[in-house]
Amino acid sequence: MKPLSVAVRSVVSVLLFSCVPAANALTQDISALFRPDPSKPNENTFLNTTPVSGYCATYPGQCGTTMFSIRLPITFSSTGPIEANHGDVRQGAMFKVPVDWRTVQITHAATGETEIVEVRVAAIGSEYRLPTSAVELVGGGVGGLQAHKMLWGNDWVNPPSPCRFGGNAPYNLTWYGFYWKTPVEGVCAKRARYLIPSMTYRYLDFAYELRTPNPLKMSSGQYVGTFTYGLGPGQDFDMGDVMIPNDSALTLNFKLDVEHTLKVEVPPGGNRVELVPQEGWQSWLNSGRKPTRLFRDQSFHISASSRFKMGLECQYISGNTCAISEAGTGHAVPVDVSVTLPNGLTDAAGQPVNRRRLLRDGSGTELFLPGFYIDRRPGTLHFEVARSSVEEMLDSGAKAYTGDVTVIWDSEI
Repeated sequence: MKPLSVAVRSVVSVLLFSCVPAANALTQDISALFRPDPSKPNENTFLNTTPVSGYCATYPGQCGTTMFSIRLPITFSSTGPIEANHGDVRQGAMFKVPVDWRTVQITHAATGETEIVEVRVAAIGSEYRLPTSAVELVGGGVGGLQAHKMLWGNDWVNPPSPCRFGGNAPYNLTWYGFYWKTPVEGVCAKRARYLIPSMTYRYLDFAYELRTPNPLKMSSGQYVGTFTYGLGPGQDFDMGDVMIPNDSALTLNFKLDVEHTLKVEVPPGGNRVELVPQEGWQSWLNSGRKPTRLFRDQSFHISASSRFKMGLECQYISGNTCAISEAGTGHAVPVDVSVTLPNGLTDAAGQPVNRRRLLRDGSGTELFLPGFYIDRRPGTLHFEVARSSVEEMLDSGAKAYTGDVTVIWDSEI
């Protein structure tokens, strides 16, 4: 009997999208990437790829690997003097930023699939500038650092509650840099002890945290979405009634790229499958007992970080499956094809995949999901001609049945 030829094909899609920033708002791209790492199969998270600027770019040792900053050309300038010992925090230096998690919908451009990203501000910083030296404002007789402390009752390296220490605070006679962590929502306010004729925050530094969706359940390509924060009194970034921003909004453009792996490796010669009896043909020839079935298990290795489906394409068709045919008579018999996938891959119901039938209409194999990145794990394709069909083949006197069966792994779901 001639061998059965089997072709294996995998389909992987790469989808691209570009986004147009909203008008009338300062914009900042926030980018993240998921690309499976064979050395860390259980770390199925996005890598933040947004370039670091501002405080954490200047003082990387203060930020480590868990916090990074973005510097924006947003300035806040006083509309009038800050009175000494003002009773209302809104009349001085106050900071209220969007610390609580905000929800952002991101959309796949080609498929329209949507996911949810959450974002929060984890730290805030800038540099306050005075119209003259701090020493002059407090009446002289002290050094620069002492003058800044006297001006506010304490220096700005130590933030007011609920803000927390964030790191270095460089200063000069006329300016003082600061970077404060914002663990909880609330107002962090400094009260001036002396009259300050005017003041400016020269830029806006902020750090953010992201909660990203499970990339293993997402399609390859780019997901995009936008979220706009209001700037100014009563808005998301609220610096009080005296310090007014030069822009009224900040729009974050989220771009999450998913680069999945779906790769199937069949060993050399594995695309030609010969169906044989349990004990081989020689046993039948020696004993005269007809074989009860013809079969072959073909191993493969699969790497997968994305959902996929499986299906069949057939040279010869028998109902909902493929067939092999005898060239001379045209007599054909069905071939049952099934698949066993490695641990970590399940069906839509979370069940393991063990000898799951592959059918031409795709039923039963519409969705397989990785629980973690599967890196070159072994699986098996099972091919079998049932007993009744084997008897037909032997009774027909035919010598060779052949047929092409194409097994498809498809990530386009």
